[in-house]
Amino acid sequence: MRGKVWLLNVWASWCVSCKVEHPILNEMNRQGVVTIVGLNYKDARADAQKWLKQNGDPYLFSVSDIDGKVGIDYGVYGAPETFVIDKQGVIRYKQIGPITPEALDTTILPLLKQLNG
Repeated sequence: MRGKVWLLNVWASWCVSCKVEHPILNEMNRQGVVTIVGLNYKDARADAQKWLKQNGDPYLFSVSDIDGKVGIDYGVYGAPETFVIDKQGVIRYKQIGPITPEALDTTILPLLKQLNG
């Protein structure tokens, strides 16, 4: 992903707030706003795949973090969390909790625009 600005979205099928933010991620993907990579956090793979099939899959790909070790490396407290990562692979912003329309419009989209220069 080096050389690209992208989002890492931590999600799980058991996460109620993830379902709330998911339409925003689907719309961002449909509009081609940014590449989104999923980190499926402490979830059964079959449950995750079923959830994406039912709710849409906005991710370029989604990595399973069954035991939460990858999440620890990113400082994840729970799901959902979303990281804006710059072209050098540096985390530039961390959204704790679901992405809201307000957070998208006032923080995330302006930062993406800035980072893409």
